[in-house]
Amino acid sequence: MLRIAICDDEVHARDALWMQLSKLLREGSEEVVYDFSSGKSAVNWLRSHPGEIDLLFLDVEMEGMNGMETAEQIREFEETLLIVFVTGYADYVFDGYRVGALDYLMKPVQEERLAAVLKRVREKMYREDERSFVVKNTEGTYRFSHKDILYFYSDRRKVTLVTAGGEYAFYDKLDAVEARLGEDFVRIHQRYLVHADAVSHIGGSSVEIGERTLPVSRSLRESAAVKLAKAMLKE
Repeated sequence: MLRIAICDDEVHARDALWMQLSKLLREGSEEVVYDFSSGKSAVNWLRSHPGEIDLLFLDVEMEGMNGMETAEQIREFEETLLIVFVTGYADYVFDGYRVGALDYLMKPVQEERLAAVLKRVREKMYREDERSFVVKNTEGTYRFSHKDILYFYSDRRKVTLVTAGGEYAFYDKLDAVEARLGEDFVRIHQRYLVHADAVSHIGGSSVEIGERTLPVSRSLRESAAVKLAKAMLKE
C-alpha cells in the first residue's frame, strides 16, 4: 500500500495534483489519503502519526513555513518518509538534497514527469518493503523500518511494537510476527521478541534495551544468547 499526502497552501494546486495522481495510481494499492494547506499543519500531523504516510508531495513556495523549512522539521523526527518537492523555481532543486528529498517536480507538473517520479517511488518502496513492518489498528496504518523497532511484546490477543518514540498495539500472535521477520529479531520469551541490534547487554536471565530490562525464559536462554551474541559481534 502506497499512502500519499500533498502539502500546498494553494487549494487549486492541491486539487490539480490530486487529479493528476488519480489517473496514475494503482487502484486498491495506492491512494492520496491526506492534504495539508500549510507546512505547520503537515509537521504537526506527521509528528503524531509516524509511518502513516509513505510519500509527501511538498510545495516549496508557501506562506509562513516554506517547503524547505517544513522538510527540515519533518526530518527531525521522520527519516524514512519519501519527500518530493514541487516548485516553480529551479533554484530550489539542489537544496532538496539537504533534507533527503527523493526528487522534485517543476510547476506546472507534467504528467510524464509525475509518472516517472511514481515509478522511482514504487521501485524504492518495493526494495524497502522487505525491511519494514506494517501495523494496522483502529488509529490507522503505520510503517516502521526494522532499524527503528526495539522489540515486540504480547498480551493475550494483542501484540505491541515498541520504538524509542512510542508503542503501537495491534491484534496478532507473536508467533506470526516472528515468522514475518528475519534473523535480526530474536525470541527471548513467550511474550517477547527483540531486535538484536537494539540489545545493549545480555545477562543470565534478562537483556537490556536502553533503560528497559526484559526477561529471558529458561527454555530459550541458550538459543537466544547465541543468536544475540552473534548479532552483537557482527557490529
